[in-house]
Amino acid sequence: MPTTHTDVTTAEVEVATDVVALRRSVAAGAVGVFVHWFDWAAYAYLAGTVATVFFPDENSTTGLLAVFGVFAVSFGIRPIGALVFGPLGDRIGRKRTLSLVIFMMSGATLTIGLLPGYAAIGVAAPVLLVILRLIQGFAAGGEFGSAASFLAESAPRRRRGFGVSWLEVGSLLGFLAGSFVYLLLSTGLDEDQLTAWGWRVPFLISAPLGVIGFIIRNKIEDTPEYRTLEANDTVPCTPVRELLRRHKRHLFQAAGLMAAMHVPFYLVLTYLVTYETDHLGHSAGSAALLSTAISLLGLVLVPVFGLLSDRVGRKPVFVGATAGLLVLSTPAFLLMRTGLAGTWIAGLLLGVILAAILGTYAVWSAEIFPTRIRQSGLSIAYNLTAALFAGTVPYLMTVLISATGSTLLPGPYLMVFAVGGLIAALSLKETAGSALLRPEDVSDAPAEVHQAPPA
Repeated sequence: MPTTHTDVTTAEVEVATDVVALRRSVAAGAVGVFVHWFDWAAYAYLAGTVATVFFPDENSTTGLLAVFGVFAVSFGIRPIGALVFGPLGDRIGRKRTLSLVIFMMSGATLTIGLLPGYAAIGVAAPVLLVILRLIQGFAAGGEFGSAASFLAESAPRRRRGFGVSWLEVGSLLGFLAGSFVYLLLSTGLDEDQLTAWGWRVPFLISAPLGVIGFIIRNKIEDTPEYRTLEANDTVPCTPVRELLRRHKRHLFQAAGLMAAMHVPFYLVLTYLVTYETDHLGHSAGSAALLSTAISLLGLVLVPVFGLLSDRVGRKPVFVGATAGLLVLSTPAFLLMRTGLAGTWIAGLLLGVILAAILGTYAVWSAEIFPTRIRQSGLSIAYNLTAALFAGTVPYLMTVLISATGSTLLPGPYLMVFAVGGLIAALSLKETAGSALLRPEDVSDAPAEVHQAPPA
């Protein structure tokens, strides 16, 4: 039977509605991630300058280790934030936690930009820096779980991989913006100007971005899946207990996927800048330029890999990427030792592999968990692995290379986590196109639920 004009019009309206809804959810989900990673990138790129401003100028290596130590400590508190904001999002909704975490992160970032240095207030400067980084880390513990749950539950089922991949586009945009600002500062200012005031610029820029993000998130509606829980009075009362009692295996599987993302992400996009200047002899501007190129490559490829995972499945894309990481990591760092051209080839190759992982890990992790405990599962798995493996990357690499004298150590380190990611991926079923609501999400479970809180 031929399609009527009315049928075509209805179909077109449905597609247009899906596109508008996807764009709105992407903006709300990705804006906070952008602000978060812009701040993290600025801190990492300006590590040497921050060490000079906030720590006694006795030994440059000691100061750098102190800055990276603060970097790691801020990751250490993220699981506590996850334990607060993950269950909170499962109990009161994704929208409210999205708004709360961006408000906290932006406030702490602005305060860092206004903070006096060690020369002005002495030991109070590094103490206040640590406190503010802890506040940022606590709030960041709720960012990924809130945003990934929101995007997964808002995106059309057949384009869910593409929709959720924009979460990582937001993070790459943050890193790109951070590296671009650093490039401008490092080329436009001399060392004295950078130390006196230039380092504050990225932190001050984050404040208005955070305000915009808060306004966007405060205006959105919560996800259809979460509203279904409220309508059925099946909002969980103790989501963490339910997660640990019924979904421990899923928690470990998600952690395996996330660890295989965290380490290459931080090694390639954060530590590689320091690695190039300290061990390969490249200029700071050249290192920042390569980081910018890798971020640009990711911006193009991450949604492509997300879309590919909608077409062929999460497993083929993720397994192919982690297998590539396993085989090519050490050769890539060997290639970097041949000169600037080799560094660029190796860096871009690692960037392609990272893009494939980024395009699939978040949506696959979100599809593992039922809606009732999705934000708790995502938040805890993401932030535990971040605390254990991501925030420690710069510090561990600095210590290990200094102790052994081997500049090849990052390659084998990446291989270890590639193996972990492969094990997790091979143990999982394909979830592309699956429904996010499960029977347990809409059926009565008196021991584990309470009446949904008022909107």
